[in-house]
Amino acid sequence: MSEREARAAWSALAEPGDAAAATLVSSLGAAEALAWVRRGIASLDGVVADLVGHMTRDEAVAVVAGHERWARRLEWANAPLLERARKVGARVVVPGDEEWPTSLAALGRAAPFALWVRGAGRLATLWDRAIAVVGARACTAYGENVTGSLAGGIADAGWIVLSGGAYGIDGVAHRVALESESPTIAVMAGGVDRLYPAGNEQMLRAVLDAGCVVSEVPVGFAPHRSRFLQRNRLIATAAGTVVVEAAFRSGALSTARQAAALCRPVGAVPGPVTSASSAGCHALIREGVATIVTAVADVLELVTPLTQAPAIAGEGDSGGPDGDGGAGEGRRSRPDFARPEQRAVFDATSTRPRTTDDVARRCGLSLAAAQAALVELEGLGVIARERGGWRKAPAPLSAKKRT
Repeated sequence: MSEREARAAWSALAEPGDAAAATLVSSLGAAEALAWVRRGIASLDGVVADLVGHMTRDEAVAVVAGHERWARRLEWANAPLLERARKVGARVVVPGDEEWPTSLAALGRAAPFALWVRGAGRLATLWDRAIAVVGARACTAYGENVTGSLAGGIADAGWIVLSGGAYGIDGVAHRVALESESPTIAVMAGGVDRLYPAGNEQMLRAVLDAGCVVSEVPVGFAPHRSRFLQRNRLIATAAGTVVVEAAFRSGALSTARQAAALCRPVGAVPGPVTSASSAGCHALIREGVATIVTAVADVLELVTPLTQAPAIAGEGDSGGPDGDGGAGEGRRSRPDFARPEQRAVFDATSTRPRTTDDVARRCGLSLAAAQAALVELEGLGVIARERGGWRKAPAPLSAKKRT
């Protein structure tokens, strides 16, 4: 059996986050570890001693204790997992593959054995440029508006929105990224054959066109509560994590704290002090886990190295997966905004024309307030009016790249 096949088998044999399984696989290799489980343990005498040559005694004891639970699932591991994946248009990605995200190395032994992937996007390219946007399933209108503004700005800046595909904040983030013609990544708690939740199936099918739907459990596996919690550690490996709305017991807080533990930057959007939906965000800020985020510029500052000058969203010489920017667009310094509404509206525009209504929705302002700010920004020369709506004005000639 190849290492790829063995890793695929281990993703069925052990539940996500099984530390003993991770120890065994990292110590012996996936194929030899699987063979060890299949051989069985006739007697405990000498087994721990044999394993101690590869791991600590405590780890060896935990591995021996895990043998029984893995052996009970050997039938699952012996199933034609790769063939089942091919039938639904999925592929398996393992460490060492070009598609394996380098970001997952931060998890150490807690990294998944394999990833099951559907979608036209190249996983490593997208994941290693991803910002996680997470939050409450039962979000408020305020949360939806802020998420739309942030996700749209993230996509326009050439970053990839990564989330969990759930109702609420996750779904808004994915949809706005798709509206911005940007790929997006949805990380599932069950097999990628089951686009869950059912109410988001149409959206998740749209994700497949240019992005990726990903899981660490094989095709056919159901999304259980424990798998949702373990799924969060994968999302936490993104370049940065932003929590828009979260109650005290929200799973989004788990994602944020795991991201912070991985030394990833975390941002949280403040909300009304009377709103239970923002209580978790306020706790993250109070504890020093998260930085306050009120606009997409704050998010980009979190993930941009201090030595790298930020580019106007959608512009710059690097461009982005959504096609904005390119060699013909130059960098320009961000204008000094007289009012916060100007900044919010500027961040909600792109290098592609957007209607006033679309801009207002993305930045959470009324139609009249957005219209007024757009006119003011047009007067500053940073926004241009076109037949299709409003767009960021091209950088002045002096700011363009010279070749």
